[in-house]
Amino acid sequence: MLSNEFKINKVDKCVYVKIYVIVCLYMCDMLILDNNNHMIKSIKKILTNKFDTKDFGVVDVFLETKNSKTSNGLIFFQSHYVEKTQNFF
Repeated sequence: MLSNEFKINKVDKCVYVKIYVIVCLYMCDMLILDNNNHMIKSIKKILTNKFDTKDFGVVDVFLETKNSKTSNGLIFFQSHYVEKTQNFF
């Protein structure tokens, strides 16, 4: 990521930022956020050339956080996780 001009987030070292693109790396999962589909495809190509990757398409749940796309942007919420954990009690 650093060799492709991404900067490491100071708070979370698993988050990389380049211009308006955000890439979150956690274990074997990755989330790429950008409003430019061309940039996302470019990043996927960079990563596929260096690593064995699988593209699972548009994400619905990431790290137990559900997301929804609206006209104003993305909304992340954890009600999905809360409902899931309630079954344990």
